Amino acid sequence: MATGRAASQRLEELQQMREESAVGGGQNRIDQQHDKGKLTARERIALLMDRGSFQEIDSFVTHRATDFGMDEKHYYGDAVVTGYGRVNGRLTFTFAHDFTILGGSVSEVVGEKVSKLMDLAAKNGAPIIGLNDSGGARIQEGVASLAAYGEIMYRNVILSGVIPQISVIMGPAAGGAVYSPALTDFIFAVNGTGQMYVTGPDVIKAAIGEEITHEELGGATTHATRSGVVHFAIDSEEECITQLRRLLSFLPQNNGEDAPYYPTEDPASRADIELRDIIPEDSSRPYNMRTIIERIVDMGDFMEVHRMYAQNVIVGFARMDGKTVGIVAQQPESMAGVLDIDSSTKAARFIRFCDAFNVPIVTLIDVPGFLPGSEQEYGGLIRHGAKLLYAYAEATVPKVSVLIRKAYGGAYIVMSSKHLRGDVNLAWPSAEIAVMGPDGAVNIIYRNAINEAEDKEETKQQLVKEYREKFGNPYIAASRGFIDDVIDPSETRPKIIAALDMLKNKRDALPPKKHGSIPL
Repeated sequence: MATGRAASQRLEELQQMREESAVGGGQNRIDQQHDKGKLTARERIALLMDRGSFQEIDSFVTHRATDFGMDEKHYYGDAVVTGYGRVNGRLTFTFAHDFTILGGSVSEVVGEKVSKLMDLAAKNGAPIIGLNDSGGARIQEGVASLAAYGEIMYRNVILSGVIPQISVIMGPAAGGAVYSPALTDFIFAVNGTGQMYVTGPDVIKAAIGEEITHEELGGATTHATRSGVVHFAIDSEEECITQLRRLLSFLPQNNGEDAPYYPTEDPASRADIELRDIIPEDSSRPYNMRTIIERIVDMGDFMEVHRMYAQNVIVGFARMDGKTVGIVAQQPESMAGVLDIDSSTKAARFIRFCDAFNVPIVTLIDVPGFLPGSEQEYGGLIRHGAKLLYAYAEATVPKVSVLIRKAYGGAYIVMSSKHLRGDVNLAWPSAEIAVMGPDGAVNIIYRNAINEAEDKEETKQQLVKEYREKFGNPYIAASRGFIDDVIDPSETRPKIIAALDMLKNKRDALPPKKHGSIPL
């Protein structure tokens, strides 16, 4: 009888501890979080995970520090909630900083909890999602809190290319704390509340006298448009998590699996006659490449990555015949689709992610070259452009490209050309491949003839026309096997799908080595 009472008492104690853990830093702190327009850690996890699937671990762990008043209160779970569950029916691990407990600061225990979770995710081959809302390292714990960050960052590096790692910035992330999210594959940030910076506005003002707000310095939009640190800047936490779940639907669980297959009612054989008329007669006029992408992928569903950054290149995920593909394409509506420093880095990073996780790469090409000018050269265009070349050459996943209009100079080589082990290289009849554009080529080749002509402009235009007739087509490259086929634009979708189906069992490898030396 006594044993029964003891057991009942222990169950009551357990329930009380769970209830205490569930309220984090208390109702007042929860209300403060809500007043800032922010959800709590557990509310965020509830949105992320399939209903009822979340299993928390380490909910009774407490911090160890006793100095600086830290022995006054030991919160169950400390300042992070960790566990696993299902997203779209698939195993997913997550941790969420609890800002209601000591500002979500990272202690030795918080680091141990997150590290344990990352190790579990690696052993089980499943993605890990970090919901970040933290005041940074816990000052009261000194070097122990810095060591905690180091353990997490080490795992970020070791697990890179092994399991998908995604960060969501829903509150502050400052100082050394920003480098863990920076090491992950994709970063979401919430406008107005999510902020990242190495050095805050107060320190900047004291050091160099510059005055800047937290949002201007490290807000979601700043990093999504200017630095490229943030891949997705979204207005609300609810929509942010909805888009995160959408992204996960395109990704495999780990580098040993393929992305999930989603049956589609969009026929693989579907042709689109309107694609024949999408390219303007004047080759200098822009058009929207996004329209072509949406017309060839399943049901027009395209999840663009880095949409607000380096907009002269488009990257993102879609499905073709139910299977995930990574799309890389120039955008003629932005800077004529020219390649520059930012777009080269943006595309290279995306290509390397796709290659690491077995996602075939579909490239749509309309590139007039690399952006000229001293600013680009001084900024390292050679080095950054080489990243893109490196990424395409290194990738062993299926690579299918379609040359839509222009491919001039080194940019032709860089964009998944046959010379970089492109598997299937297609072209529309409108395609032009040349060392440079007609105007530039004629100015060099026929400089003397133009200078000696009575009507210089008329002579030049006639020579440009002749040059374009001779080189402004894909057939010379096709005659050498650099282009595998010239296709009717309306058949773009079925031709790509047929190529991907042929390549589904592709086996390719790189020479044995520790790793290459990408021009960082």
